[in-house]
Amino acid sequence: MQVVLTKDVKGTGRAHDVVTVKDGFALNFLIARRLAVPATTAALTQAELRAKQAGEKRSLDAKLIEDRLTALAEETIVFVKKANEKNHLYDGVDAKEIAEKAGIPEHAVRIEKAFKELGTFEVPVSFGEQFGKLTISITAE
Repeated sequence: MQVVLTKDVKGTGRAHDVVTVKDGFALNFLIARRLAVPATTAALTQAELRAKQAGEKRSLDAKLIEDRLTALAEETIVFVKKANEKNHLYDGVDAKEIAEKAGIPEHAVRIEKAFKELGTFEVPVSFGEQFGKLTISITAE
């Protein structure tokens, strides 16, 4: 059965893709959870239009992030946090905080866990095909 995905589905496809899946999967999972709609003529036309718009938005976002990464490559983002006498932070610096201060999407920041100590760190950043690093410095209050 052909369906048009309305949201990204891991292992199946991205939003606005037309995919062929088994009938049971389409009816009992994708359509039931509103992750897809049957591939009618109207749905296909609408999906094509939305896919084009999403592609344009993705390319614009990638360009903006590339420009932002170039600008941030030479800067150091400074965080001022409370720390104890052993230089451990009471509240860690996580991907959300780094993304807010850097002006990039949170999912572009690639750290496994929050930083819990004072110091200077290199943070890997990737978005699509763009890769870069940010330098952050965490100092005590």
